Amino acid sequence: MKRKQVVKAMVVGMFLVAMVCIFAPAAFAQEEDHAGVAAAGDSGFSGLGLGIGAGLAVGLAGIGTGIAQSGVGAGGTGALAEKPELFGNILILFAIPETIVLFGFVLGFLIIGKV
Repeated sequence: MKRKQVVKAMVVGMFLVAMVCIFAPAAFAQEEDHAGVAAAGDSGFSGLGLGIGAGLAVGLAGIGTGIAQSGVGAGGTGALAEKPELFGNILILFAIPETIVLFGFVLGFLIIGKV
């Protein structure tokens, strides 16, 4: 894949994640109480900001993980070609950046939990 195609795919993916996070609060819309009045102090825009924040947390963590794994993967492939016994060490080095995206998902779920 060409670099422009990869960048285009990443932008489209980030746009889709942002749209899901922006419109997800509508699915969890606040119900009215028995008097027909929504709860006081909710302007309606707090969910929008939290959705955008959750989308950014997950999206940027994913981009960071991809960048880190690309370097580790390229270096690991070269090292495995020369010394196949380094497979365990390279596998661990490849898994370490993956924790970044897991933290991003957890942070995103914590933020969405506030919506």
